[in-house]
Amino acid sequence: MTWVSFHSSFSMLLNMALSNSSWRQPQPSFFLVGIPGLEESQHWIALPLGVLYFLALVGNVTIIFIIWTDSSLHQPMYLFLAMLAVIDLVLASSTAPKALTVLLAYAREIGYIVCLIQMFFIHAFSSMESGILVAMALDRYVAICHPLRHSTILHPGIIGRIGMVVLVRGLVLLIPFPILLQNLIFCRATVISHAYCEHMAVVKLACSETTVNRAYGLSVALLVVGLDVLAIGISYALILQAVLKVPGGEARLKAFSTCGSHVCVILIFYVPGMFSFLTHRFGHHVPHHVHVLLATLYLLVPPALNPLVYGVKTRQIRQRVLRVFYIKASS
Repeated sequence: MTWVSFHSSFSMLLNMALSNSSWRQPQPSFFLVGIPGLEESQHWIALPLGVLYFLALVGNVTIIFIIWTDSSLHQPMYLFLAMLAVIDLVLASSTAPKALTVLLAYAREIGYIVCLIQMFFIHAFSSMESGILVAMALDRYVAICHPLRHSTILHPGIIGRIGMVVLVRGLVLLIPFPILLQNLIFCRATVISHAYCEHMAVVKLACSETTVNRAYGLSVALLVVGLDVLAIGISYALILQAVLKVPGGEARLKAFSTCGSHVCVILIFYVPGMFSFLTHRFGHHVPHHVHVLLATLYLLVPPALNPLVYGVKTRQIRQRVLRVFYIKASS
């Protein structure tokens, strides 16, 4: 089953599950504001967002195609990179199309069930991306600290199991988000001051008790981000310890270079994500339009930049891309 068919099938199943529980309350339509306070210039804001989405589509499809068609790249690092590219495609495609219609065409209405499905996919695949970054850190640790056993430890079967664990974790932890929202009552204007259906933005609209929703959202964020950042930190601490024991500056530089692209991707993903998370709960003095704009960029910048970072920093992928374009130009 392809990831596209999985996305479609799971959306249908989630839609049916939510529809079966819809007897609890009438289903309101939500209205997305876009970038609150910047309504007059939203069409200009849509331009860079559209460019980022285009880069995300082209870059990640290129990465997947190159790794899929080149058997020499069927190694742990590149297989994890292909998983990251698939997740980035789903993440960007769950966000950008609706956000662009809101900013460009002012098509602000979004159905209740559609909103919950969008929210689920955004948060679930953000969790999966975090999990893949942990797997990539593990791959770097094994490659540097146990190079002779790399292919033995991270064989295709283990890589497949890691990918399945990341997938199942994202689905299981995030399925309660839309289900718990079914218990809330929305008795005032259902206007979401955001460019997409974000969990806390929807929760804040409810006029019923939201303690369970807030507590579960906080628990999931701390569990996913906390454990993943801790695992990545431990991996790189062990890598640093091993590299510093390597004699010769050139060998150390080569070891650090193999981790450079992954560190860039980690910073691109976690820094804006943590800012958005903390702003929702503690950043009452941060202008709302700044928060919404950065929260939107957070879902589009990593998918757009990840292929560029790996394309520039990874020699095998860079050479394969240049070879593809050279062959096309020659023909």
